[in-house]
Amino acid sequence: MTDEAGPWLVVGLGNPGREYAGNRHNVGFMVAELLAGRVGGKFGRHKRAVAEVAEGRLGFGGPKLVLVKPLTYMNLSGGPVAGLAQFHKIPPDRVIAVHDELDIAYGQVRCKCGGGEGGHNGLRSMSKSLGTKDYVRVRFGIGRPPGRQDPADYVLSDFSAAERKELDFLVDRAADVVESVITRGVEPTQNLYHGG
Repeated sequence: MTDEAGPWLVVGLGNPGREYAGNRHNVGFMVAELLAGRVGGKFGRHKRAVAEVAEGRLGFGGPKLVLVKPLTYMNLSGGPVAGLAQFHKIPPDRVIAVHDELDIAYGQVRCKCGGGEGGHNGLRSMSKSLGTKDYVRVRFGIGRPPGRQDPADYVLSDFSAAERKELDFLVDRAADVVESVITRGVEPTQNLYHGG
């Protein structure tokens, strides 16, 4: 894979701070951290954006990845993302948002380009700041809250003990999906990963 079309901006959506680290809403950060390890990047505070950024290449001579963890809260994620896209001259069709998804069962990872935000404040902020919904989303299924639990409380709670047993594997799978989108494209990735 050549780098002719330039870098990719991979945004892990989450909330900054230790108290949020294990939340369902922070799974985007977990995937971004794993990808940084894979490409040999190290997260550091960006000079021009309220975000931590890591950079590296996917494989030998592969495309450059700019991995982002916005340090604003979820509902303000779009500002740093748009700023970094502009700084690195990355068009929206080469932006990938990795986020938790209530409408997908836990254990499933899906990807798509564009579409609605499904009430996700991080996506809503990104769409507004980028001026388009036409960016790629890697959707990490967290399922619906049990009983009458408020979805807002549910996403800000930690994964259950049972879920944590599978979490590392699923974060790894989500990172694979991100890499596949970059190297193969969205549709081939859907064909490959949406079966299970």
